Amino acid sequence: MPSSPDTTISITRTRSPQQRPADASLSFGKVFTDHMFLMEYDEGQGWHSPRVVPYGPLTMDPATSVLHYGQAVFDGLKAFRGEDGQVRLFRAQRHAERLNRSCAALCIPEMDAGLIRRSFEAIVAADHEWVPRSPGTSLYIRPTVVATEVMLGVHPAHRYTYFVICSPVGSYYKEGVKPVRILATDKYVRAVQGGLGEAKTAANYAASLSAQRDAERQGYTQVLWLDALERRWIDEVGTMNIMLRIGDEVITPPLGGTILDGVTRNSALALMRDWGLRVSERRISIEEVMQAGRDGSLQEMWGTGTAAVVSPVGELGYKDQKVVIGGGQTGALTQRLYDAITAIQYGRAPDPHGWTSVVEAPVAA
Repeated sequence: MPSSPDTTISITRTRSPQQRPADASLSFGKVFTDHMFLMEYDEGQGWHSPRVVPYGPLTMDPATSVLHYGQAVFDGLKAFRGEDGQVRLFRAQRHAERLNRSCAALCIPEMDAGLIRRSFEAIVAADHEWVPRSPGTSLYIRPTVVATEVMLGVHPAHRYTYFVICSPVGSYYKEGVKPVRILATDKYVRAVQGGLGEAKTAANYAASLSAQRDAERQGYTQVLWLDALERRWIDEVGTMNIMLRIGDEVITPPLGGTILDGVTRNSALALMRDWGLRVSERRISIEEVMQAGRDGSLQEMWGTGTAAVVSPVGELGYKDQKVVIGGGQTGALTQRLYDAITAIQYGRAPDPHGWTSVVEAPVAA
């Protein structure tokens, strides 16, 4: 069971605030804010000492277990400043719950989901002025848990550190939503049933690097992963969930142990069902997709994820075959999803599902 005996979050403000970068200079994950959130777990004590402190290095013994056995999970969400000046988190509770599921997959003690959400709110409040103001910009929030017991031995650690850092990020699409080229691979696999595919672990991302490098060498932007057993069923694309529109049906692979339960995926599915579209969570083979591409019934294809919201696919490669999707342009449904989700995130549209929550600026002392 999640444990959190100490839930009072203390705040220590930095005495050396940085100069915040101009919004126009922002990229992704290069600059970090003045503060971080920290909390520790010790066996017998549970999670304790939640606090916001000045951003700084974590000190680790060379024998710290995460460095040897990879007990590390993370998540990622964003805060958005609307035209009304308010700062909103998008689906903070769902991200908190998913972080706990990732913890459970790696035998890391779960935390109280409410406390995780409060950690997001506390760090964003502390660095409220770091949330950029220009259209398309946001504050990326990275909660992470690592095993910090000093030991060499293959077993779940008895000590962990939870931390949250933030980075102001620029617009993912500075020149508008642009389609990408992706390559389906049957050489590499991302995850197997019974493995870690449904968790957001450091190991999953390390395992993707070789395939990503090879795809880039062939002129592609991302890898379309196939299942590990038959090497024919579509899984994910890059670090995002994948969706397709074939005829009048929108299809995305079902959750089943190898696919991350994407928050943007869930949001897109909810919106499309609100709109009365025919949406299926079902297995779909690469052969079916390529055939649909050849006969013209594959109208749109896109990835969903926190960083890009949606990423349209303009060309799909598989072995020695290539298909162009929608004339290589962003499809109407893809654009509609991007516009609808971002409008909710920035407070420009109603939020009927209650996905956003406002974080107030701290009251001056």
